[in-house]
Amino acid sequence: MAMSSLMSFDDFKKYEIEIAGRPLVVEVGKMAQLAGGSCLVRYGETNVLCTATMAPKPREGVDFFPLSVDYEEKLYSVGRIPGSFQRREGKASEKATLASRVIDRPIRPLFPKDMRNDVGVVATVMSVDPDCEPQIAAMLGVSIAISISEIPWDGPISGVVVGLVEGKYVINPTLEQRAKSDMYVTVASTSDLVAMIEAGANEVDNDTMYDGIMFAHKENQRIVEFINQIKSEVGKEKIDFPSNDPDPEMYEAIKDFAIEDIRAALDTDDKRIRDERLKPVYEKVHEKFDEIYPEMEVKIEECLYKVQKYVVRRWLLDDGKRVDGRDINEIRPLNAQIDLLDRVHGSGMFTRGQTQVLSITTLGPMSDAQMLDGLDEEDSKRYIHHYNFPSYSVGETKPSRGPGRREIGHGALAERSLIPVLPSVEEFPYTIRVVSEVLSSNGSTSQGSVCGSTLSLMAAGVPIKAPVAGISCGLITEGDRFMTMVDIQGLEDFFGDMDFKVAGTKKGITSIQMDLKVHGLTPAIIREALDKTYKARCYIIDEIMTPVIAEPRKELSKWAPKMVTTKIDPEKIGDVIGKQGKVIQKICAECNCKIDVEEDGNIFISSTDIDDANRALFIVETIANGPEEGGIYNGVVTRLMSFGAFVEIAPGVEGMVHISQLDVKRTEKVEDVVNVGDHVMVKVLPVDDQGRLNFSRRDALIEFNGLDIESTSDSVGHRDFKGSKGRRTPRRNG
Repeated sequence: MAMSSLMSFDDFKKYEIEIAGRPLVVEVGKMAQLAGGSCLVRYGETNVLCTATMAPKPREGVDFFPLSVDYEEKLYSVGRIPGSFQRREGKASEKATLASRVIDRPIRPLFPKDMRNDVGVVATVMSVDPDCEPQIAAMLGVSIAISISEIPWDGPISGVVVGLVEGKYVINPTLEQRAKSDMYVTVASTSDLVAMIEAGANEVDNDTMYDGIMFAHKENQRIVEFINQIKSEVGKEKIDFPSNDPDPEMYEAIKDFAIEDIRAALDTDDKRIRDERLKPVYEKVHEKFDEIYPEMEVKIEECLYKVQKYVVRRWLLDDGKRVDGRDINEIRPLNAQIDLLDRVHGSGMFTRGQTQVLSITTLGPMSDAQMLDGLDEEDSKRYIHHYNFPSYSVGETKPSRGPGRREIGHGALAERSLIPVLPSVEEFPYTIRVVSEVLSSNGSTSQGSVCGSTLSLMAAGVPIKAPVAGISCGLITEGDRFMTMVDIQGLEDFFGDMDFKVAGTKKGITSIQMDLKVHGLTPAIIREALDKTYKARCYIIDEIMTPVIAEPRKELSKWAPKMVTTKIDPEKIGDVIGKQGKVIQKICAECNCKIDVEEDGNIFISSTDIDDANRALFIVETIANGPEEGGIYNGVVTRLMSFGAFVEIAPGVEGMVHISQLDVKRTEKVEDVVNVGDHVMVKVLPVDDQGRLNFSRRDALIEFNGLDIESTSDSVGHRDFKGSKGRRTPRRNG
């Protein structure tokens, strides 16, 4: 039987390059041959199938380029079956969404701005080698797939990660290297420009960050040459597409008619006033031009957008004038506040111009850590940052449908910004969740959430190492000319060429995210943006945030859980938990607390009352380590015998009080002194020859005779006696 040419592999090609000492192999022509462009990328033992496809006709009635980028994680790639009821992958994980955004940002500006054909890019992760990150293989594979397709595009781009391990830059660090790297910076480049930066760092200074970006950029240029070689050999001819740009004659007519009205409307620092002023201008333009250009309302709107963009850019480039009248390096009016909400564990609000973000901190036990079901080695995280952007924040009305990619991305950026200053689990054994509610938006809400969250964390008593502030830098380019401006508002972001977000402490950078509308940045622009954002964030920390709260509070909110910790022999974990969990459940019920036990013997106890937490801690340590000889404990009588009484001082820790040790005077019958259920003080005697635990009520009474005896509770195992020589006092860690 003859096989169709489609099923043959006559066009199969394989290309190979070494990146960071590991082979990257690109296979073209074997899989997904009906896609516009496709390739399988093998980096080490990581395999990612990447495809790019374009619709044959433009989408009607849209005024944007409809590009979708999907990064699909398949759990078979790490040999796991999904844990959902249906046993199949569901909604994209947070990390998959972030990977999609990282791939989207460098490729989107390279498509023609006037194209309206849908383009779909899919990167399917099929096998994962922990040392070779699939996100990087996907970015390279997407670049290759688009490059060899018929889709018009000004690529290719390349992307790598640069780490800083023991003071040395490392390209695409391995799993072991990532664990000890001081920065994790994803850099994408074209043949000559830096197209995207996404960074997380442990307070790295500007020079170190800049040199790292340039180090990655140089490696990217080598990989771009490799992709161009593939493109030259197997690439398809790029197709023509119907341009969606308005007719130049239409644009000039609308520009001449409306430019002065648009200038007047835009010339204000109040977004609400600007929007109100623009409404009659739009109505006036449509009234005149809808008849001249029938059924072209979308094109007329496009012309109005272009006129506004022209006005704003000319003001900046020619006059050094910003829409709201600020100087190029001037920050909008700032305000910081804390403690705005009752009963929450911590709250802080940061306002920059008409951008306002309220951040709320919640502390919880370690069992509240978020469990992750992704492809990498991380299975949980104790710091969770969520970002919400309701429609009212921009004066609109639409139903809330849960967080989209933007909300997930901004929350992750704030999370990445703050992780380097958080205390370790040993220092602060809490799960921490911060929610940033955007109350009003006119640019840089993500960086506002960083500032508000720092205030909130310090107000909650989280001992962060240093305050973190975030600021953005904008860009206007024209040929070889460029101008950067600090703290861009919404209009400057909308009509500008760059949103360069940098967060960090006064010591150094903790995160960067760069969004571009141009093909890329020169080294000079990157250097200037880093310098300007450093000065701005130092000003915010010193002049705005520190006067409100200079350091984290020493005490937690009374509404926050109080935490104490201990570590026991892992072999004793079973004794603490008890059969079917009965022992630990009893402790939790008795002490009104929550107890989390880890496999290594670490135990975390949380309660809203520190005395309850310490009481539970005492019981756990008594069970795990045994009672302290000579220590005095409060116990419960569990059984009576003719020769004495059995007393339980902690669940499962029981000893006998011989009748001779029941009282300071002679005892004829055990029932004359105690009954089952009585709470009694006992002193621990030396273990007898048979290894049995013995107590003395008599010695406890003698030791405390005539002294102030204070018992804060009658519950099992807890007492806090004053004036006791050698007494066993619970440790207080909170």
